[in-house]
Amino acid sequence: MQVNGKTLAVEVLGEGDAVLMVHGLGGTANTWHAQRSVLAQSFRVICPDLEGSGRSPLDGTLSIASFVADMVGVLDALGIASVHAVGHSMGTIICQHLAAAHASRIRSLALLGPLAEPPPAARTALAERAQLARSEGMVPIADALVQASLSVESRVANPAVAAFVREILMRQPAEGYARTCEALAAATAARSDAIRCPTVLITGDEDRVGPPRATARLSRAIAGSRAVILPATGHWTPIERPAEVNRALLDFYFTAHGFE
Repeated sequence: MQVNGKTLAVEVLGEGDAVLMVHGLGGTANTWHAQRSVLAQSFRVICPDLEGSGRSPLDGTLSIASFVADMVGVLDALGIASVHAVGHSMGTIICQHLAAAHASRIRSLALLGPLAEPPPAARTALAERAQLARSEGMVPIADALVQASLSVESRVANPAVAAFVREILMRQPAEGYARTCEALAAATAARSDAIRCPTVLITGDEDRVGPPRATARLSRAIAGSRAVILPATGHWTPIERPAEVNRALLDFYFTAHGFE
């Protein structure tokens, strides 16, 4: 798809009200594989690869603002007025900015492994990781993140999850990943008081990026939102706990708010 003068890989499945699913750093549309097949039974599901990630080529300088503009461009290209936005990790920052700056276009937010912005130590670590990607490629990053970002149970009892996360990271273009690291390192929080749509935050009890305490703090900042904590779960929430995430999303859409 041509969006804002660049090419983005975008998958669209199903019919009905639209759901936009935004992956995080190191992710692709396949982050949502377990969710999109379920949601596509009731919704029109849109899963882009962000610029510089997966199958979307790197075209220029990346930033949270450029990602937000691209997501708006995707909706415009598809002729979609408003969506339910779902984000993972960095994608939750993008979705929060979408909801704050384009309120009429965001019907609800579901934020998985959420964060408002990276803390100072994480900004430094992201800058260092960008340099590592450029100098040594993605293999050492993939191996480190499998250990650091998955729960103990996912690594030990479900090695297919660890293998998939390692593969999705190893397949990232190194320069695209590096520039995405730098975009995330420079991210600033959206105005939480400008987010007025129904919101659910979902994280794991072993998530070091969106830990339960920070998730609860973010939930308090977004009026009317609620937090769901999944046990024995790390940062790759939609991959580690697909059934639980699907139930939480369906409950949010059909039980808690009765969206059609």
